[in-house]
Amino acid sequence: MRALGDKEIRASFVNCSKGEARRLTLPAGFAETPWSDLDFLGWRDPKAPDRGYVVAERDEELVGIALRASAGARRSMLKSSICSVCVTPQAGSGIALLVAPRAGEAGRQGNSVGLYVCADLACSLYVRGKKTSALARRFDESLTPEEQNHRTVRNLNGFLDQVLGRA
Repeated sequence: MRALGDKEIRASFVNCSKGEARRLTLPAGFAETPWSDLDFLGWRDPKAPDRGYVVAERDEELVGIALRASAGARRSMLKSSICSVCVTPQAGSGIALLVAPRAGEAGRQGNSVGLYVCADLACSLYVRGKKTSALARRFDESLTPEEQNHRTVRNLNGFLDQVLGRA
């Protein structure tokens, strides 16, 4: 992913108001973001841990979405789950149901879509082996690392299509 600036990130959001995008907190250590290791920028808001954000490049355009952690029951540390985006196994607390309002009129009417995803939104780093989950290892796969990266992007794009009302 190419390096992005503050204004560019804030202007990319499609499912929240401009005021909300202006007020969101950028990731801790934003200046040191490892852009070359990212397929998309994802982070949880350090000032509001129930909020998360994803910014991805699609067709040479930036699409940013705001997410909220589901208020549902917390998952057990004894059970593991798999991220729907990067297919990384995580201890139960390492996966969160994050919900995004749909873009446009559907979102203003309260329609939303959810996804079980790595709670820290660091999918790109897990796929590249730059970060490990509490379970300490990913599955042995027949896909090459590049194919795994493509799958991660494809899975995220499927979710973005739902948010944008294209699916």
